[in-house]
Amino acid sequence: MVIEKIKKYLTSQVSIAPLVIFRIAFGILMSASIIRFIYMGWVEKMYILPKVYFPFFGFEWIKPLPALGMYIVFGLLLITALFILIGFLYRISTISFFLLFTYVELIDKTNYLNHYYFISLISLILIFLPAGKAFSLDNKVFKRNDIKSTYRYFIFLPQLQMFTLYFFAGVAKINYDWLIEAQPLKIWLPAYSHFPFIGSLLEKTWIAYFFCWFGCIYDLCIGFLLFNKRTVYFAYFLVIVFHMATSLLFNIGMFPYIMMTITIIFFKEKFHIAILNFLEKITNYSTTNRIEKNNSLHPIIKYAFIVFFVVQFLMPFRYALYDGKLFWTEQGYRFSWRVMLMEKAGTAFFFVEDKKSGKRIEIDNKDYLTYMQEKMVSTQPDMMIDYAKFLKEEYNKKGLSDIQVKVQSYVTLNGSGTREFIDPTVDLSLETNNIFKNKNWIRSY
Repeated sequence: MVIEKIKKYLTSQVSIAPLVIFRIAFGILMSASIIRFIYMGWVEKMYILPKVYFPFFGFEWIKPLPALGMYIVFGLLLITALFILIGFLYRISTISFFLLFTYVELIDKTNYLNHYYFISLISLILIFLPAGKAFSLDNKVFKRNDIKSTYRYFIFLPQLQMFTLYFFAGVAKINYDWLIEAQPLKIWLPAYSHFPFIGSLLEKTWIAYFFCWFGCIYDLCIGFLLFNKRTVYFAYFLVIVFHMATSLLFNIGMFPYIMMTITIIFFKEKFHIAILNFLEKITNYSTTNRIEKNNSLHPIIKYAFIVFFVVQFLMPFRYALYDGKLFWTEQGYRFSWRVMLMEKAGTAFFFVEDKKSGKRIEIDNKDYLTYMQEKMVSTQPDMMIDYAKFLKEEYNKKGLSDIQVKVQSYVTLNGSGTREFIDPTVDLSLETNNIFKNKNWIRSY
């Protein structure tokens, strides 16, 4: 009975307007983000200047292109984002955007951010949505009629993706450090004590606890409130408050603005219809509306989406397969919607050691790593392995063939004292980032 109700709900016909507004909002946000990325010089800084890159397990074959090639990639990203915005060559544009964006993100895990992962997932979903079948340049150029309605599940898919992000971000906050110790906010918030009006409050311990508990409850509940038509506008008010606060206090780029904008897909149909009517009026856009009956997803794609979300529901819990404290080892940390949950810093001294003589050469990390790469390598074991393998190759080229690469590293987590992080006797160049193998050479926390 419940399954039948869900099926009826998802297959009911609704206005296509929410999808069209979502497409336009996504196109605007991505265009602005890519222009900002290029303007800030991050293409050169992140994908041209580094001497070494840190690929994800299974994607070691992905390499950056030469400088001109990387700028062409970002140029194409901008063009495809603009095409998505105006609905031109929609399917080709969404596929291209997804592939290009995901390619860039897979080059170097130094640059991994949850919202980049989120954008890849949303752009993948967009490929299969009929968001270009109304108020689009495609319909004008190819003289096609707009469709007026579509299946509800097309709108449900991006909504479910957003729900997944929020809910599992909330689940991730259910841990001792966050709820009981109010870490890392107890460390971070006093740094903003110079803010006018609220600065003195941010030094108070109870404020850190309030933010931690509010953030956890917010993430766990906001998806349910957004899905409920009676509470959707109140929920959106909370979305604005929450993301404005995170934007003010933390350097998390475009993420708050992306979430504040695309969350409107939860709004009632009449809101989107009113915006769409307004846009059609000011652009003098008109076609003959009609209901298209054959725009459902192929059954194989429907099952693929079920698998797609089941995998996402399981990913946050895969850390349980590994030994040790999650925040310490970071095994199973990424792709789990764990957003700003820890303050972790460290130092790592790498040594190239001749196996026969025992002679050691201390590496100056600045000779090979950017500032951000060095910061990440010092606390992330999988990046230490990548770096060790790189160093071994480098020194093999210099004529040292029988060598091993070791590290002395010390890390502090959420205000704890500095502790030894890695077993200094292990040759990291022989270790692997295979996700099916536990990194038992990480010291216990």
